[in-house]
Amino acid sequence: SNRDMEQEAFKSTRGRIEGFGLEMKLVDVEFQWDVSKITFCFTADRRVDFRALVKDLAGTYRTRIELRQIGARDEAKRIGGYGICGLKQCCTTFLKSFTPITTQMARDQSLSLNPSKISGNCGRLLCCLMYEHGHYCSCEKAYPDVGSSYTTDQGTGKVDKVNIFSEEMTVRYPSGEHQTVTLADIRRRQREEEGLLARIERLRR
Repeated sequence: SNRDMEQEAFKSTRGRIEGFGLEMKLVDVEFQWDVSKITFCFTADRRVDFRALVKDLAGTYRTRIELRQIGARDEAKRIGGYGICGLKQCCTTFLKSFTPITTQMARDQSLSLNPSKISGNCGRLLCCLMYEHGHYCSCEKAYPDVGSSYTTDQGTGKVDKVNIFSEEMTVRYPSGEHQTVTLADIRRRQREEEGLLARIERLRR
């Protein structure tokens, strides 16, 4: 019965919002089980003076009225839907809270910064960008920074890109040629350099 009343209240309130000329978007209506309170969730770009709307709703439903402004992610969580992965949105299935997501997480994972590819249905950055971010950062510590100089048997070039899945990186030389260096080679060179530094330190002593 409450679900039916929520649908009716949603349609009615949306019309009232238009009538009052309020710049807000009604997202969801929730009746408390005993109808002692009705919560109207909405989104808005700026602060909205909805006192007249609350008074009107209270006069109609004769119960406590709460208007709650929510964010874009909360809106997507309430409405539901499917992500670009083909699965139900994480926020509607298991996420209990939202963690701040930044474009740096996408950069660290070598993802395209095209907003259409890294944004969810809410229009915000995908929550799943954080799932493997720690693993990427941990793996990339074993490699030199992209853009830094690196010396190989063929000369000195710059690190062009890193692929943690194939455990290799690409070094590009000033001539335009490039070379693939494996993680095993990087670690071997590091051990050789550490051994050389240790011998130099012993000679100094």
